[in-house]
Amino acid sequence: MSFVFKARDMCEAMWPRHETCYIVPEQVECDDWVTFSFIRRREGYWFMPRHEEGFSLIELLIVVAIILVIAAIAIPSLIRSRIAANQASAIESLRVLGTAEVTYAAIYGNGYSATLTALGPVPAGGVATANAAGLIDDLLASGYKSGYVFTYTPTLLDTTGRYNGYIILANPQDVGITGSDHYYEDETHLIRMNTTAQAGSSDSCVAE
Repeated sequence: MSFVFKARDMCEAMWPRHETCYIVPEQVECDDWVTFSFIRRREGYWFMPRHEEGFSLIELLIVVAIILVIAAIAIPSLIRSRIAANQASAIESLRVLGTAEVTYAAIYGNGYSATLTALGPVPAGGVATANAAGLIDDLLASGYKSGYVFTYTPTLLDTTGRYNGYIILANPQDVGITGSDHYYEDETHLIRMNTTAQAGSSDSCVAE
């Protein structure tokens, strides 16, 4: 059996694309690989595989178009899923806040808290007080959680300095991105929702 190793110009003219061409300075004929290896060492010939593989412009454009179609389908679905998760989290957070307010009023006997931070974590090494009751986590105490902003306002202040009511508003940080619904809760512990504007006491109840 004989192997023929063609020079570069002959390979380019005769060998089809996607095939391996062993390039040497000139055409060399030998009986087997061992003989050729010997000739290469003695004569200083070098050879290397040349693969002419790649994508055409049309193929690349097709791939880009497919990626864009997938992105156009997937991204809106991802945003909707995140909005639904954030809204469910907002409702649950309002439940937690309502429970915390009832507990706070029962423990300290001074009505509802003056701020959200009063319901927040107890400092390291400290004990629960009316200013840090340890009833909610630090995220809720800061007023931001899962794409929603929680605004707390104590109400119904009596002559003894006791707050007998409160209002909590939960609005999306970025409407249409982190959430779309707006929520309201007060001392009745009913959670109300408005889909287009800030919720109020006259909106429909969605949870309690």
